[in-house]
Amino acid sequence: MNTLSTVKPYVIALDLGGTNSVFGIVDSRGEIKATTTIKTRGYATADGYVDAACDALQLIIDQVGGIETVRAMGIGAPNANYYKGTVEMTPNIAWAHDSVVPLADMFSRKLGVPVAITNDANAAAMGEMTYGVARGMKNFIMLTLGTGVGSGIVVNGQLVYGSDGFAGELGHMIVRRNGGRPCGCGRNGCLETYCSATGVARTAREFLLTSDESSLLRDINPDDITSLDVSLAAEKGDALAVRVYEFTGELLGEACADMTVFSSPEAFVFFGGLTKAGDLLMEPIRRSYEKNVMPMFKKNPAQFLVSSLGGSSAAVLGASAIGWDIGG
Repeated sequence: MNTLSTVKPYVIALDLGGTNSVFGIVDSRGEIKATTTIKTRGYATADGYVDAACDALQLIIDQVGGIETVRAMGIGAPNANYYKGTVEMTPNIAWAHDSVVPLADMFSRKLGVPVAITNDANAAAMGEMTYGVARGMKNFIMLTLGTGVGSGIVVNGQLVYGSDGFAGELGHMIVRRNGGRPCGCGRNGCLETYCSATGVARTAREFLLTSDESSLLRDINPDDITSLDVSLAAEKGDALAVRVYEFTGELLGEACADMTVFSSPEAFVFFGGLTKAGDLLMEPIRRSYEKNVMPMFKKNPAQFLVSSLGGSSAAVLGASAIGWDIGG
């Protein structure tokens, strides 16, 4: 640890979600010293949001000895561009839904510390590499399975950003070219339309519609079925629900086999609500990957790991890793 990190032992982390913004003060061991939260959507302008955020932050900054103890700030946010320090055309955030917001610069000017921003899945990848199951790994792919499918690609110890800062949108790989499900990106057949939490619920509804098979899920209004309902039914041995996870895992395994050809990862690390299904999902992924991966990659097969950074702290730790990366 260098002298700078001894004098300034903390970073500020921001997990900027569509509903809530969670802030943390984090030390170099990954201990969250203080947290606070504000609503993301309660502001008409980006300036209003940043002002409110900094007011809330001041309280927890004071708890750790003032801004003089803070080395940098890291932000994980949807539609974030690492190169530009911006959030761009973010549909679920009113103050950013039709504009490019220089959020990193806005926070840096208000707080007087360096600020970096990246998308939430990249932040999760950095968190795993710094504090989690990917610690010590130089080549892995992070897949976040939530409302959508996010991803962060690490090659030779570095996140892959591409020429414009948007590389790694693996959730928008097309996995069904003919008759694929419509995606919010405007195309059809994207991975996230099948392998996200919403995709799992949709698969369950389709299976119920196209069969007469008995299922616990038939006791629920089809429009109200969630991925949690499917998981609970599968855990009780519901055959249709188990098939939903088999289908989802098969597609994810095929996609991971395709991803392997461009980065040859040591591991795929999975994070998000769907991972709570455990082996109901992970075993079909492994089987499908083994079936579909090129033979040359079977000599040193990729590991399939579930994030060790569970709970609400995971995204904050991921954002903090971005802060340490620029603050070094």
